Amino acid sequence: MMSEVYDIAILGAGPAGISAAIYAARAKMNTLWLDKQFAQGGQILNTYEVDNYPGLPGISGMNLGEAMGEHAAKLGIEPVRENVLAVEDAGEEKIIRTKKNEYRARTVILACGASHRRLGIPGEEELSGVGVSYCATCDGAFFKDKTAVVVGGGNMAVEDAIFLSRICKKVYLVHRRDELRADEILQESLTADGNVEVIWNSVAVEIQGEECVTGLRIRNVQDNTESVINTDGVFIAVGIIPNTEKFSGLVKLDESGYIIAGEEGITQTPGIFAAGDIRTKMLRQVVTAVSDGANAVTSAHNYLIRQR
Repeated sequence: MMSEVYDIAILGAGPAGISAAIYAARAKMNTLWLDKQFAQGGQILNTYEVDNYPGLPGISGMNLGEAMGEHAAKLGIEPVRENVLAVEDAGEEKIIRTKKNEYRARTVILACGASHRRLGIPGEEELSGVGVSYCATCDGAFFKDKTAVVVGGGNMAVEDAIFLSRICKKVYLVHRRDELRADEILQESLTADGNVEVIWNSVAVEIQGEECVTGLRIRNVQDNTESVINTDGVFIAVGIIPNTEKFSGLVKLDESGYIIAGEEGITQTPGIFAAGDIRTKMLRQVVTAVSDGANAVTSAHNYLIRQR
């Protein structure tokens, strides 16, 4: 158990957490920064190309995350590699428990991001890592000159299909509706790729294979007919779910599990703030996550001033 009481504890090292760490360091706050991952950047590490971050068009997610982490390091702050198990509101102090330690802080910023949503179909769990993937930029290289299927219809799915089209012989994009939700500019890029075929009005039913993926069984939602796509890989891109399970008793969540907090990052629990993909918001992008981190630290700083 640690006797030191920090001004602020930042949980997570995606863009929101990194931004929060930078602003906390610049404000000379006594800061604890925790994250279980070895590389900083959160979900952007799985993004092939970030083309909408001002001033850095076309930068890879890996390079952007690395640059953000280096910025924080130059200010003398780096995350402690520990997995947070729970956070308890003990009034003026908050208790953060990890596998190794118990920490105390006057304020906490929850910036733990979100995780990939699963399909929950047969074969998904069994073949994960041997043909089933949630990260095209991580695993796409394994499917050079092979066939791959992407399941989904949003930005993430279309980005994955575009990325894989440059590596794979053939790419199928399976979507349950008759139009994509992705941004128009991404859809234009997708249609320009001659080796991508979109299969409309269809859902994934079963991922087939014994030791590796051999096919994806799909069902047409209009006439209920089923068919099998022979494929070497299945990339699942059907959205994200917030990493809020550990905080359900600490802060108020909406019906989708996101922490209810506005632009200032203020939750209904005094001294607890939320930033990035974990909170309720209209747009979940790197640029908004970075803004969230700065706002949350400012709110925490103001909270501490009022407590004195």
